Amino acid sequence: MVRFISSYTYSHHEHLLLMDVLMVLAVFTSSCKSVTPLKSIGDQPPAIFVLGDSLVDAGNVNYINILAKFPPLFPDGIDFPKGKRYTGRFCNGRTFVDIIGDELGVKDYIPPSLDPTAVGDVVLRGLNYASGGAGILNDTGAIFGNRINMDAQLDYFANTRNYIISNISSGGSQKFLGKALFIVVVGSNEFIDNYFTPIISIPKQTLVSPEEFVDSMISRFRLQLTRLYEMDARKIAVVNVGPVGCIPGERTYKSLYSTGDDSCVSAMNNAAMLFNKKLKSLIRELNSDLDGSKFVYGDIYGAFSHITKHYKSYGFEDYKTGCCTFVLDPTRGLTPSVCKDRSKFVFWDVAHPTEATHAILAKKLLEDSKYTYPMSLRQLYYS
Repeated sequence: MVRFISSYTYSHHEHLLLMDVLMVLAVFTSSCKSVTPLKSIGDQPPAIFVLGDSLVDAGNVNYINILAKFPPLFPDGIDFPKGKRYTGRFCNGRTFVDIIGDELGVKDYIPPSLDPTAVGDVVLRGLNYASGGAGILNDTGAIFGNRINMDAQLDYFANTRNYIISNISSGGSQKFLGKALFIVVVGSNEFIDNYFTPIISIPKQTLVSPEEFVDSMISRFRLQLTRLYEMDARKIAVVNVGPVGCIPGERTYKSLYSTGDDSCVSAMNNAAMLFNKKLKSLIRELNSDLDGSKFVYGDIYGAFSHITKHYKSYGFEDYKTGCCTFVLDPTRGLTPSVCKDRSKFVFWDVAHPTEATHAILAKKLLEDSKYTYPMSLRQLYYS
């Protein structure tokens, strides 16, 4: 019988990563203590807290040393609303959590938790802990170096919760967080930058079946979501994994080794669907077992698949390649080349959607019961 080595086993690299995270936490804690105490919560809209990966990273990537960070000339944020502070999203503009916040009336955009200005009353709007390269398992994204995986993001939120308690009391904090909306978007990197990482993941695939790997994800995710509940979160939307085998980067890699075949990588999509099936069961389980909890399952896989299958009806012209690519300049080396009309592309780069795609996903999660269970995100927010 194959013995599966879980993500609890820390390598020397992971130990160094943990030390980096703890150092940043210490800085953040210190800064929190020096700010003016929080004002009364009042009648402002419930806060939104975001945890996840690069799909919803609002700029935490700028505050850590990570290989996933794009160079300064990369045109991320080129279409971000004028007059608003763009901090490093993996998109040409807003992500679907930005757009959901807009639609729900949350003032401005939820800032990255590592932003030094994300203290004081800013916290009452919520914070974004998402990190490019992050995953459920602690070894996910190791090829990128530093990144803030789910366990560390929960540590950050615990720090925020303690800060709120110190300002408005334990009872006030519990009421405040009980009304807040939590959006969790993680799991894609387990397949892209862990189990199916080209070449270096071959030993893992030989020893561990996709079913075993997915079970390890679900087991860890159950603990993480339960911990979030235990820290007073009650309204928690968990978005599943999209068709990762269809992102431009995976299509391109496949075409290099399959005589020009740029179709989706079915093995990756099959593993993602297996995870999604088990995740939906986990959501049912948590709703049943955790008193007062309201977990919602968001089906990004289904929504995204519908977009790519019917891309022309959504106004897109290209669903296979990214709008932003690199070209070789004789004098400047590899430089980014951006399409003129980003609204015609489903993908912004090799892995991330354009703002146009994010807007469709946001609408489906907010309104369409076909892609949410057991209620929409709008219903969850106002419940």
